[in-house]
Amino acid sequence: MLKNVPVVNFASDNAAPVAPQILSALQKANTGAVLSYGTDPLTKGVEEKLKTIFDCDLKAFPVATGTAANVLGLSVLVPPFGAIYCHEYAHIDRDECGAPEFFTGGAKLVPLAGEDGKLKAEELEKFIAGAGAGNVHHVQPAAISLTQATECGTVYRPDEIAEIAMVGHKRHLCVHIDGARFANAVQFLGCAPADITWRAGVDVLSFGATKNGAMGAEMVIFFDMDKAQEFEFRRKRAAHLFSKMRYLSAQLDAYLTDNLWLDLAGHANEMAAQLADGIARVNGAKVLYPVEANMIFAKLPEVALECLAVSNILYYRNGQEEDGEVRLVASWNTTEQDIDHLLNVIS
Repeated sequence: MLKNVPVVNFASDNAAPVAPQILSALQKANTGAVLSYGTDPLTKGVEEKLKTIFDCDLKAFPVATGTAANVLGLSVLVPPFGAIYCHEYAHIDRDECGAPEFFTGGAKLVPLAGEDGKLKAEELEKFIAGAGAGNVHHVQPAAISLTQATECGTVYRPDEIAEIAMVGHKRHLCVHIDGARFANAVQFLGCAPADITWRAGVDVLSFGATKNGAMGAEMVIFFDMDKAQEFEFRRKRAAHLFSKMRYLSAQLDAYLTDNLWLDLAGHANEMAAQLADGIARVNGAKVLYPVEANMIFAKLPEVALECLAVSNILYYRNGQEEDGEVRLVASWNTTEQDIDHLLNVIS
């Protein structure tokens, strides 16, 4: 990498800075004394804003990480002898270091294949039908976890989620969504958040903010209110009940105010779409999946990879080195100049 040249980030939206509106909200919250452990006005106000955004009654719990949101949400839904069905690329299976198994007390993740990072209702139904429900020798079907947007940068449509939820609920399975990039999915679809959550049959949503401009704040949102009752105890036991909860909630409050969460995601999506268009015009390059959120997976020619490797651009190789694949992620602060620079490097 070049020395003394500013780094251009396409490695991850986690590498992006905090949105200024959220930093300002943290500074504003940092005055005086307020009650602790989530009894403060900001935390209560965030839940009320979410009720308006999702157009329903719900329970919402701030946590600090996406892993905590996912595994604690699942821990309420699944017994220790349960099976959680997810896509083979799902973050809960590949990148959470056994946390889902640990916090559920031993539930088994069952990764399944699916084109473009998605599970399909028909194939899921066949698999669950043969999974041995009621047989004491088998883990018992308990939950389906979807990633929205997916790990391939694609987005489930409302009808796709509804069909999967119908398959699950018919057999008494709960439906969870890992929504680390939920805002990107909503912005791409142009739908109401309710259309791809509770109206489609989703029970619990991990609502991401960190990848989209927050410093470190996520939410676990329960649309099935009965399932929320024990979550507070699980959150405390897992050391995610913050005493100074106002600092998580200040981020989330700013994030939800005046549609900031959608504006930030919309910008990232637009930058990704522009970059994908540019890559598709590079001789020998190929975009591997539909670009529907803020992630691009592409196969680049060897000369482009060599130029990229010595540039000031942060990125990740994807798959095996010899495959020539990269993952590029646009963020809320990606600029057109960043895109032009990357395209000049690989062209």
